[in-house]
Amino acid sequence: PVACHIGELEQIQAVFAQIREQFGRLDILVNNAATNPQFCHVLDTDISAFQKTVDVNIRGYFYMSIEAGKLMREHGGGSIINVASINGVSPGNFQGIYSITKGAVINMTKAFAKECAQFGIRCNALLPGLTDTKFASALVKNDSILQMALQHIPLSRVAQPSEMAGAVLYLASEASSYTTGVSLNVDGGYLA
Repeated sequence: PVACHIGELEQIQAVFAQIREQFGRLDILVNNAATNPQFCHVLDTDISAFQKTVDVNIRGYFYMSIEAGKLMREHGGGSIINVASINGVSPGNFQGIYSITKGAVINMTKAFAKECAQFGIRCNALLPGLTDTKFASALVKNDSILQMALQHIPLSRVAQPSEMAGAVLYLASEASSYTTGVSLNVDGGYLA
């Protein structure tokens, strides 16, 4: 494993230099980093929280995908998977800038899918619903927020991280060889 803060362009360049040197190619990229430093009314969004969220959730995904795409183009293709969120389709309360960036990730996925298909590169997005992760702990561990959220999830429960793995495996594998530009909801029925 190689640590890489995708909000920092120098680190992205360094990790891809290491991938080129060590492996010479890349077949799969899963952009799964995210930040949401502020839980507040959209009108109260702090500019530093805005910038950090955009740097990681949009700019980081974009440059990781560019570097991965260049390597994939050289070797006949690959699969890029962007972990977005259901918030990119239906913005979460007090999660304005996070939701906006995840909406951008969904559109970014479509742009890469259209423009990179000619190189054998597929690009798809995973849209997780509420999942019991450290990232979502502020929502999952707050009983009043959790109970309110569960009212909108037909399966009436929070997902486990392992429940996202099958969707990512499908999108990374040849089983999805004719799938590109898709946003796959894994959300317990929330967006239904």
